[in-house]
Amino acid sequence: MPTTTPEHDARIAALKFYSVYPHYVTKVEKKGRTKEELHEVIEWLTGFDDTMIQQLIDEQVTFEEFFDRATLNPNAELIKGVICGYRVEDIETKLTRECRYLDKVVDELAKGKAIEKIKRVPK
Repeated sequence: MPTTTPEHDARIAALKFYSVYPHYVTKVEKKGRTKEELHEVIEWLTGFDDTMIQQLIDEQVTFEEFFDRATLNPNAELIKGVICGYRVEDIETKLTRECRYLDKVVDELAKGKAIEKIKRVPK
């Protein structure tokens, strides 16, 4: 599995959340999930409620700013698997790993995984 490069990490950090967010919505809605469910998993991961998500979109924050403000769920480290060609748990750069956590939970939602499983709720 490839490791991320400093250039890749810098590109991820500079990405604007507002420019990626509509793709998340489209991805989950195309698969029969809702924007509300998307917000639920984003809130679980980051602590951001609907109002804060909208504020971050309006402010056009970068992913670096987005995750600087987030309070990452302690169970986020349980997110494992491959996303965008990278094994999430092996990504060394904290910010890139956090962005891939977000990509992974959105992907899981779109693939029909139960919200409780996405939130890594213990049995």
